[in-house]
Amino acid sequence: MRRTPLELAAVATAAVPGLAPTATAYSPDDDADFDSALLLDAEGKRWRVRSPRHPEASTRLETEFMVLRAFAPAIRAELPFHVPTVAGTVRQGALTTFVYAHLQGSTLSIDELSAGSPALARDIGNALAAIHDLPLALVNNADLPSYSANEFRQRKLNELDQAATTGRIPAILLRRWEHALEDVALWRFNPSVVHGDLHEDNLMVQDDTVTALTGWTDLRIGDPADDFAWLVASNEASFVEAVLSRYTEARRDTPDAHLLRRAALLAEFALAQYLVKAMAVGHEDMTSEAVSMLQSLADDIEEQARHDQAVLAAEQAAAAEAEAEKAALQDASNHSIHTQQPAVTVVAIPDAGTSVSATPLAPTSSKDVPHAGLPDAQAPGKEAASGPDAETRSDKLAEEPTSRPQDDASTAALNVVNVTPLHAGERS
Repeated sequence: MRRTPLELAAVATAAVPGLAPTATAYSPDDDADFDSALLLDAEGKRWRVRSPRHPEASTRLETEFMVLRAFAPAIRAELPFHVPTVAGTVRQGALTTFVYAHLQGSTLSIDELSAGSPALARDIGNALAAIHDLPLALVNNADLPSYSANEFRQRKLNELDQAATTGRIPAILLRRWEHALEDVALWRFNPSVVHGDLHEDNLMVQDDTVTALTGWTDLRIGDPADDFAWLVASNEASFVEAVLSRYTEARRDTPDAHLLRRAALLAEFALAQYLVKAMAVGHEDMTSEAVSMLQSLADDIEEQARHDQAVLAAEQAAAAEAEAEKAALQDASNHSIHTQQPAVTVVAIPDAGTSVSATPLAPTSSKDVPHAGLPDAQAPGKEAASGPDAETRSDKLAEEPTSRPQDDASTAALNVVNVTPLHAGERS
């Protein structure tokens, strides 16, 4: 049965002697585990009351009490935010109610945080880095859980098997989570101190500054992605990137490359854990809510898968079309080459050489060469040859060269000029 803020105020007066509340209000918390309220006393001082709803939740509050005691003054002084202080406790049967001195600031929704200034995003990154850089001895000395990377992954596999036994989780989610948990490369990280239950209700903010962090019931050594799971629910990617950027700068160790991927998976898997917890305590409304959220997640994943498949098919079709066009152009080019006339090789004709000069001969008169150009038979003073001797002379004449002496009068009719040979370019 849920306790009202007035009932919690009455319990708080028993836990903190002298406390006289003048006003009460509901305080957001893990509704399946705690009843919470804010109190205001006559001096204007605020207090917070957390009352467990079952023994397991009471154990968590007692664990937190040990954690807060482990935050020595030196450690608190180094943190960029305040940590709660337990003002008093009261035990009722198996359950213990805790009253805390209220911290300055107020809680904002994830949408309000996402819409905040860049300074707020950077301060959230600083707060996360400060948690993860806490000394491991803080957890070990308090005898709190500690997991290596492989132990943490195996723990999630065991929780997945437990969630599957409910029969209320869509098959597509079970397959999705199982494949991710079996991807060993995804789970290679350096374990660090983690808050373990970080979300917007445990973040106190004032003037773009994180003033305090509450809800230290699940402090442990494990996967730093645990503390980023609540951030991925934001629809503002720039907000998440700004937080991660500042976180990376402020950390002493470089975060692994798969931190946000694991954070997204852990955010999805938190719905299965919520279902298991609701069914364990027999809370029907919470069970119905968990089943509804899991189905909505499955529908969103299937829709995204169809969209991704359509995009991939379109890209493949475009690539095939481009390849076909390229092949067609290549075929056309090859056909053009085969149908062209054989190539003609043009070889330059060598020059004819140097110019040849010839000097014209002085013409000679017929007086100098009597009967030039006339056959001997027609020359004056000679008789035509006849008889056997004539035939013999004819045969000898036939055997003699046909060239004429250089002083032949026929050269007088020739005009001899200088001939300049054409170069290859001029011949064309």
